[in-house]
Amino acid sequence: MMFQLLYHREKAPKSAMTLQLRVYVPPHPLIKHWLAVARDAATPSVLFRSAMTELGRWLTYEAAREWLPTQEATVQTPLDSSPATLIDPTVPMAVVPILRAGLGLLEGAQTVLPLASIYHLGLVRDEKTLQPSCYLNKLPEKFPPQTRVLVTDPMLATGGSIMNAMAELTQRGVDPALTRIVCVVAAPPALQKLNDAFPGLIVYTATIDETVNNQGFIIPGLGDAGDRIFGT
Repeated sequence: MMFQLLYHREKAPKSAMTLQLRVYVPPHPLIKHWLAVARDAATPSVLFRSAMTELGRWLTYEAAREWLPTQEATVQTPLDSSPATLIDPTVPMAVVPILRAGLGLLEGAQTVLPLASIYHLGLVRDEKTLQPSCYLNKLPEKFPPQTRVLVTDPMLATGGSIMNAMAELTQRGVDPALTRIVCVVAAPPALQKLNDAFPGLIVYTATIDETVNNQGFIIPGLGDAGDRIFGT
């Protein structure tokens, strides 16, 4: 594979950053725990939704490192003034959940990025051709320059939906280098497509599974995330 697999605390060489997709699998015990809960076929929908919320929270937390815009300031403590670093509220931020399964990660992501605007993008995959089609697009005609965009989609399998989403975003002025994708399970076909088209992109995932079956499902994966989140 051409994409570069990294753990969060490792840093890629600067030359690789501009040439290769980076995929982070944070070695956080809470991420591993909630992934195990989500994988378990015996997990009921109500607990599966909790697992998605927690994975959205912790993966977004990891993605926010060295990505959130900051500004230096001075604050007054009860005893003296102190230098401080704050999130820069003038830089626009957006979260784009890919419906419907991406909604499962949205609540957790919002706890980390409470000031981000939410733009929904609805994509459905044809079960025979595995090709996605768009049924809802609430993206703006143009994103402001320097907008940080976080895309949530639990499963990156064949890559059809995420490639469609990235095409819609870049057409509207989004910089892939300022974009982060948060997913739960990623597979090589999707990652390879992203690498070829958007080498400056960064993906955060709880795990990478090696196989996608003929029905477009990741193996071992965790099943249909949307069905398990909503119980339908």
